[in-house]
Amino acid sequence: MDKKLPEVEKIACDICRREVPLSEAKTPEAMDYVAHFCGLECYTKWQQDSEKADKQGEADKK
Repeated sequence: MDKKLPEVEKIACDICRREVPLSEAKTPEAMDYVAHFCGLECYTKWQQDSEKADKQGEADKK
């Protein structure tokens, strides 16, 4: 009996681009987009980069 396992839908982490099963990806939702992360390390990096970009944008407005 040759039983094939079902295909697992994968998605790339938005930081490191490593492919992970969609069911395992961390997905914080925002108003206009959805970002996927393979774990807390990549999520934390994204969060820090986002905060830096926000601060830079505010500084540029002044």
